[in-house]
Amino acid sequence: MEINDGATADATFIMMKLIDWYIFKKFLGTFVYAISLLIIIVIIFDISENIEDFLKNNAPVKAIIFDYYLNFIPYFINLFVYLFTFISVIFFTSKMAGNTEIIAILSSGVSFRRMMRPYLMASVLLAVFSAYLGNFLIPRTNELRRDFKNKYMEVLTKDRNRNIHLQIEKGVFVYVESYNSAQQVGYRFTLEKYTDQTLSYKLSADRIERDKADSLWQIIGFVERFIEGEKEHIIKGAKKDTILPLKTTDLYEIKEDFEVMNFWELREHIADEKQKGNDNVKLYEVEMNKRLASPAAILILTFIGVALSSRKVRGGIGVHLGAGIAITFSYILFMQVSTVFATYGDLSPFLAAWIPNLFFAVIGIYLVTQAPK
Repeated sequence: MEINDGATADATFIMMKLIDWYIFKKFLGTFVYAISLLIIIVIIFDISENIEDFLKNNAPVKAIIFDYYLNFIPYFINLFVYLFTFISVIFFTSKMAGNTEIIAILSSGVSFRRMMRPYLMASVLLAVFSAYLGNFLIPRTNELRRDFKNKYMEVLTKDRNRNIHLQIEKGVFVYVESYNSAQQVGYRFTLEKYTDQTLSYKLSADRIERDKADSLWQIIGFVERFIEGEKEHIIKGAKKDTILPLKTTDLYEIKEDFEVMNFWELREHIADEKQKGNDNVKLYEVEMNKRLASPAAILILTFIGVALSSRKVRGGIGVHLGAGIAITFSYILFMQVSTVFATYGDLSPFLAAWIPNLFFAVIGIYLVTQAPK
């Protein structure tokens, strides 16, 4: 009996390794095929939409291919990675269910939870890949893609509204009435320094200009006030060069500049923007949390997909795909709504990124409990 039991255990182990490898390859193979096919379609549509800009701005073919579209591919993959992970799971698992392969696996004594192990392994691999893309690789590839876009498609820089107020250091505040990013000139400039909440220094100027060669600020038509208690010392001048902890990018907006920041740069930028009192800091906080939440969504949607499509139903793959696409787009809609509430409302950026995951995780747990055993 012990020999027979041992032989049975070995046979079951070998069978499960074969099934694991079979599901793992099916999962990743279907994902790569689906995402590759859609990338080709999207690039064709993108070319047809932007070819007029390419021709009008004399964009070189080499730059179009290598600077824009080659760097567009990882951006697009990561944008829809959880969508195509889910569709891939739905597609090949429904096919397995339709061919009674799921029934055969469960009838052999393998539990549903054990059958999900290769799905978990593949989804973890994709989640790690997505986290690496979103937080480290894509910010680097986006530099070339955005440079090309700014040069040949649309201007990504935009001057801020009038009356710019910033805190550039602790107790140091800057005011600029208006700033021209093209000429790098600011008008009606004021810098105030407070010591123990008391004004100790004030610099006023008609305008400031950035010296590109020396990375200095030229202060033109200035008045300096040094204040010590009731004493005040005033210095006036026509022009002087000085170093200020003020970047030109503090004075104008760059559309979606977080695209070129890796995770650590994004965290540092958020800390700097909070110190300056920037109202747009929530946008960066939402982006940072989404970069962590999106890979987790791959795991959640994978489990939902397996539980949803492992049962053989009338209508086959079509029914499962329809339900899967509906769930995926409801997830995307949920994420967009929560993002808007966080960016323009009072919802925490952390909750905005993770509430959709928590909600669909509950759905996933319920579906797994109801899956065929």
